[in-house]
Amino acid sequence: MTRVAIFVDTQNVYYTVRDTYGKHFDYRRFWAKVTANREVLTARCYATDKGDAKQREFQNILRSIGFEVKLKPFIQRADGSAKGDWDVGITLDAIEYAALADVVVLVSGDGDFDLLVQKIREVHGKRVEVYGVPQLTAASLIEAASQFIPIEGDLLLG
Repeated sequence: MTRVAIFVDTQNVYYTVRDTYGKHFDYRRFWAKVTANREVLTARCYATDKGDAKQREFQNILRSIGFEVKLKPFIQRADGSAKGDWDVGITLDAIEYAALADVVVLVSGDGDFDLLVQKIREVHGKRVEVYGVPQLTAASLIEAASQFIPIEGDLLLG
């Protein structure tokens, strides 16, 4: 059976799906699609934690689907900007699992991940599937992937 490692940039997916479609990402349908006939080595969602009840409810839904939820505190800077970036954490985890998995799945449109995807393909010889909103996914990330799967249609809720 094909072994898969799944990494979801939750903040990126939330905002790109919301801004493009005015909808939400269907994590249950995504799970069914990406895990079909595959052994899941790890499935992680990375998010910032503002500590509100609605967010905790969402995180519990993700856990009930099968995801491990990794949280980083939401930091509001004095200038009004915010910080809660998981790029390094996602990269470290993906590199750790790249040797074990047959397929690495990354859900993000962030072009910063193009180097990660290239490295996993070149060094480990693994297939990397990238899911992202087509209009808001970096061209370099799409090109680096073994396969780009657009988030649209049946992967949208509401």
